[in-house]
Amino acid sequence: MTQAPTPTADTVRRLVRALLDEGGASGSGWEVRPVVEGAAPSTWWVGTRHVMRLATDRETSLRRRRELRLRDLVRPHVPVAVPTSVAHGEWSPGLMYTLDTKLPGGTAEEHDVSAVGEADLAGLLRGLREVPPRQAEALGVPRTAPRSLEALRRMAVAAAERLARADEFDPARLHQLTSPGAAQLAAQPGTAVLVHHALRGEHLVVSADGRVRGVLDWTGAVLGDPAEDIAGLALAVGSGAAVRAATLAGYGARPCLRGLWLARCDTVLRLADRLTGRPAASTGASPAGPRDAEALALPRVQLARAWEAILLERVTEFREEEGEGGGAGDEG
Repeated sequence: MTQAPTPTADTVRRLVRALLDEGGASGSGWEVRPVVEGAAPSTWWVGTRHVMRLATDRETSLRRRRELRLRDLVRPHVPVAVPTSVAHGEWSPGLMYTLDTKLPGGTAEEHDVSAVGEADLAGLLRGLREVPPRQAEALGVPRTAPRSLEALRRMAVAAAERLARADEFDPARLHQLTSPGAAQLAAQPGTAVLVHHALRGEHLVVSADGRVRGVLDWTGAVLGDPAEDIAGLALAVGSGAAVRAATLAGYGARPCLRGLWLARCDTVLRLADRLTGRPAASTGASPAGPRDAEALALPRVQLARAWEAILLERVTEFREEEGEGGGAGDEG
């Protein structure tokens, strides 16, 4: 099996010379630098206005091709910016590149989201629900079954004991979610919508005034459980803001609480796995050494965000119809 080539700065410069005129024949007018430093970075800043992403395997290439079409489908439905591709093609046989315009702003890890920004997030969630599922499926967006909250709860209980031994977490906090409560928060039939599935802080473009201006990386989008995006927002902006945004988007108590508990269990598992250097199978996180403080910083912050105390904590009474209609109430 032929090993895939490794993208380098020279790879990006050669593509830039072919795609962008302002750099001249040498391409020296364009600064090229990796977005994240690493052994083989695949995402690069090109000057101040563009981002180049290079797929390093064929599966990623397929998702990138699908993403180009999906962004066009999503764009009319959401109130925030979706990246626009100015060029795409193959940088190596079977391996795709996309050159996108850079969305101005920082990330949700750099700027706090304001109350108006929460309304932006509500518009995003509402817009995703309005995207016709059949059109998304026709583009190749896969359908995924909802995760079992009960299975996730059981794994989180065991992980919480590991965190307790490291003095990182009080496992009694997970007692709020009982087995009957997890069953009551099971995803309801017929509620599948387009789900971004990676609404993490680094994928939310946030301006200095706290407005959410855009959403990046649509390669993992699926048709599935909307609570997954509520869970993602809980990790990115905190449980209170996530539930307020979901409520404003029209989601009721059931999907809001389901998203809250998905986020809480995920963060317990992720931090426990990072502490022990084990792969976080349930969350997709990469393992890190148990003493790597930098690798532990974000999981600790995300755990604190997901475990913010809010008033909407009941898991035994729901007044809305099957988790979709009605508001979730004022969770403070």
